[in-house]
Amino acid sequence: MGAASTRGDTAAPDQQIPYQQIRAVHDDTTIRVYQAYCDQIADAALAHGRFVAPFSRSRMTWIKPSFLWMMYRAGWGYKDDNQRRILAIDLDRAGFEWALAHSCPSHPDPSMSASEWKRYKEATPVRIQWDPERSLRLGALPYRAIQIGLSGEAVPRYADQWTRRIEEVTPLAHRIHALVQADRLDEAKALLPVERPYAATVEV
Repeated sequence: MGAASTRGDTAAPDQQIPYQQIRAVHDDTTIRVYQAYCDQIADAALAHGRFVAPFSRSRMTWIKPSFLWMMYRAGWGYKDDNQRRILAIDLDRAGFEWALAHSCPSHPDPSMSASEWKRYKEATPVRIQWDPERSLRLGALPYRAIQIGLSGEAVPRYADQWTRRIEEVTPLAHRIHALVQADRLDEAKALLPVERPYAATVEV
């Protein structure tokens, strides 16, 4: 069940998956997103159950509901030291919906002037970007996964109010990667988090 069951390197990916759709691990109260950090930030977050220093509140932070897109971005935790620790963050759904409701695309509509786009960005602390979803071998699939960039007032809300639980999933990432490397795709696929379509109450 869910999008995870369709992920893999297949000749014909599931054509029923919409081009843009939020897919995530979620329940009635929380939704799971992923981030990758260095040891210092990861250790502090895990110790406190929320993001504390040296986590930066002054820069945009991107959250990703797609496990495989996070693996693509962080190279399964092997890309560099700043992305070696993969964290799964369970967010309050009301906070996640707030982020969507206070968002704008990461790129302007062609009809917008530069001044209109500047005003629009300044009024919205959250950026939405849709990137190709990824297969087990991290190849691009013909449908998109959402990335959500938090800045301004969204960052302290994320760190202090929305976060319900932080769990490290680096060992899981490494285990799945090893299976993919060994061409044991069915076993790797069975370990993927089951990401189901998420029905947002706001349009993104």
